[in-house]
Amino acid sequence: MEEQNSTVLLYYYFVEIDDPEKLASQQRFLCQKHALKGRILIAPEGINGTIAGSKEATQAYQEAMHSDPRFESIEFKISQHDGMPFPKLMVKTRPEIVTLAAEMPLDTEQDGGTHLSPEEWKRMIEEDEDVVLFDTRNRYESDIGRFKGAVCPNTEHFRDLPEVLPNYDQYKDKKFLMYCTGGIRCEKATVLFKKAGFKNVFQLHGGIVNYWKEQGKTHWEGDCFVFDERMFLKPPGAKEDDLEVGRCVYSDQLTRNFINCLNDPCHKLFLVHPDVLAKDDLNQICPECREKGINLDTAIYPGSPAMPIRKTPKNRRNRLKRKQKSPVQNKAED
Repeated sequence: MEEQNSTVLLYYYFVEIDDPEKLASQQRFLCQKHALKGRILIAPEGINGTIAGSKEATQAYQEAMHSDPRFESIEFKISQHDGMPFPKLMVKTRPEIVTLAAEMPLDTEQDGGTHLSPEEWKRMIEEDEDVVLFDTRNRYESDIGRFKGAVCPNTEHFRDLPEVLPNYDQYKDKKFLMYCTGGIRCEKATVLFKKAGFKNVFQLHGGIVNYWKEQGKTHWEGDCFVFDERMFLKPPGAKEDDLEVGRCVYSDQLTRNFINCLNDPCHKLFLVHPDVLAKDDLNQICPECREKGINLDTAIYPGSPAMPIRKTPKNRRNRLKRKQKSPVQNKAED
């Protein structure tokens, strides 16, 4: 049976939540009622979600959210996807809806940067030479797409941003334009940078997704990384084989093929061209791990020489079952 297209909702809202567990239960029921899948995070500071389902289901979800006085002003970024991009529904409570782990209170409502509409953002880039574009996303996100000329902090996690902030002190007197996928990371990052002494801090309202919707790919290069099975979105009007950025770490070929480092303690996400993977299995291991001398024999992953199978009661039962099978059975299952 042909899989139906899904409507994908990306949203967040900062508002005081007195009982996050209660809201999580309500959200779980609402999504299950409409057969929605995705990820929703709830914290005392608000809600952050990406969910998908039928057009009718996502419309019903939006109406339900807007009927709640706490979320009547919430904005949804809407996109389409062939099939379902999420395997299941996950609703969880967290200390933060996006983890920055700053060692200070951050008031996103009072102390955040000035919001720029996509049109204002575009105009400022074109008309003001004294601007710095800053990508608040992670290293692997900017690897496959970014605003042209943007400063990319090369962090693995958003929570790493406070640590690298002093590296950008030379921009404190510049017009500092910050952006991310949907806007939520900028809500906190702009407060952080303003508290560090940055004087003119702005953020792209609605993020990259909203900018594409209104301005297309003007001043943008590449794709946009997303945290689900889609892995990336292409800008409006782009063709499937359009590749502008995104380089294989081993061959420097253009690619958008992400893999996780085979060595589980690392698990770093990096770009490797499929031809390079086919040429040598060792290329499943990231360059940093290989520099440390880690190879296919010493990498830690299920079934690796470095991770022998534990002799648990369950494993012993499985070994006995395999011994009881006839050679014909074993051959057929090889």
